[in-house]
Amino acid sequence: MTLTDAGPLLALLDADEADHHRCVAALTDVTLPMLTTWPAFTEVMYLAGRSGGWPAQEALWRLTDGEELVVAELSRKSMKRAAELMARYASRPMDLADATLVALAEERGIRRIFSLDSDFHIYRYRDRQRFEVYPL
Repeated sequence: MTLTDAGPLLALLDADEADHHRCVAALTDVTLPMLTTWPAFTEVMYLAGRSGGWPAQEALWRLTDGEELVVAELSRKSMKRAAELMARYASRPMDLADATLVALAEERGIRRIFSLDSDFHIYRYRDRQRFEVYPL
């Protein structure tokens, strides 16, 4: 299972995205299913709708049907941790999707993330450890 941010999901769905080929190639390093949070899923659903309309959104839904993508429910503990993370990284600022991904990673012990967001090179997992960010 690989924690997955909105950027790679959009790039996988849209062949016109600049990082499409890079993300497709990175799938060889990604352990399926990809795991994301509702805020990240919402973000990519919105962006997919803007770039490709319903066909792109439908393709995103199909990823969840095929169990290639799992959208995790957040525990109360993860929600509280997401708020703490947003406060801690307020100078960046950290958005809700990123905060929930970091909180979920901490809760489930997942260090690997599929993301195009350079902030994941700055965010720390359980305070000191770096994420393993893919694609490299």
